[in-house]
Amino acid sequence: MSITTRAIRLHATGGPEALSLDTVTLAEPGPGEILVRQHFSGVNFVDIYHRTGLYGQPALPAGLGVEGAGTVERVGPGVTSLREGDRIAYAGLPAGSYAERRLLAADRAIRLPDGIGFDVAAAVLVRGLTAHMLFERVRPLRPGDTVLIQAAAGGVGVIATQWAKRRGATVIGTVGDARKAEVAKAHGVDHAILYRETDFVAAVREATGGHGADMAIDGIGGDTLLRTFDAMAPYGLIASLGQVGGSLPKIDIGELGPARSIALARPSVLRHYLPDSVAYPRAAAEVLAEVEAGLRPLIGAVHPLAEATEAHRALEAGRTSGSVLLET
Repeated sequence: MSITTRAIRLHATGGPEALSLDTVTLAEPGPGEILVRQHFSGVNFVDIYHRTGLYGQPALPAGLGVEGAGTVERVGPGVTSLREGDRIAYAGLPAGSYAERRLLAADRAIRLPDGIGFDVAAAVLVRGLTAHMLFERVRPLRPGDTVLIQAAAGGVGVIATQWAKRRGATVIGTVGDARKAEVAKAHGVDHAILYRETDFVAAVREATGGHGADMAIDGIGGDTLLRTFDAMAPYGLIASLGQVGGSLPKIDIGELGPARSIALARPSVLRHYLPDSVAYPRAAAEVLAEVEAGLRPLIGAVHPLAEATEAHRALEAGRTSGSVLLET
C-alpha cells in the first residue's frame, strides 16, 4: 500500500526559488524502518549548503532537512524498539525532514520525554548535538574557560552559550545588531560585541585582560575566521563549523604557531558524530536531559512547510535569531 504526502524537493541546485513543494509517494516502511508523521522540521545552514550544491546530495531530485520531530505512524518488519504513536525526534542524513511524512531508519529515532514538545525537539536536537560534540569531545570545557561564539544569537549560538555557561565558562559573543545583542545576553552571553561597529578582536582582548579566548566557535568563515586567530589565547582552539559569511580561506599552518600556539579544528556533526551508532543516541539523550534541566532553544520563526523558500531567504539574509522551523 503506497502513502501519498507533501514534501519539499530540490530538482536542481540554486537559490531559494529552487525549492519545490511536491506530492510524493512513499512505500510502506521496510525492514528496520518507520513511517513518521512529522510535526516540525528544523531549518539549518547545512540545508542551504545542500540547496546551493556546496555540499552535494547523492542524487537529484532530493529532499532537504536533517532534523525533525513527530509521531510514529507505522513500523516496518523487525522494528521492536518503537510502536505506533510513539513521540520521536531525529537528526542526521539522509536529508528529507522537510515533509509531512517520511520513512526513517528506526535506529535514528530518539524517544521524546513527555515534557518536551515537538517544536522544542526540532529546534534543539542538531544544535544541541553540535554543542555536545564541541564541548564534550572536541575540547571539553573547564570552569573558568573563555569561549568566543561568533553569531551568538543564532540557533547554534543560543544553545552553545547555555551549554558553556552551565559548565562554568565565560562567553563572549559577536552579534550583528543591538536587538541580537539583547537576545544573546538573555541566553547567557557575558560580553556581546556588535561586530559591525566594534573590532571584535580588540574587544575580546579587552574583556579577557589581554589573554584571549580559550576556545572559539566560528560558523562565519572568510575573513572572520582568519581574524579569530588574533583573538585566541595561547593553546586555544578554534572550531570552524561553516562559511555563512564567505568561503573558507586557505590557511598556512604557520599562522597557527609558534607565534600563536593555537589549534584549528573542522569537526562535522553530520558526517562523523551523528552516524556513530554509539555516540549519537547517547549524546541525544544527554541533549534532551539538558532540556529537561532548563536548557531552552530560542524559536525565532515558524513557517508552514509551503513557505520553506521564505525560511531559507530569511536565514541567508541574517534576519533570524535562534532556530527556524517548518511546521508540517
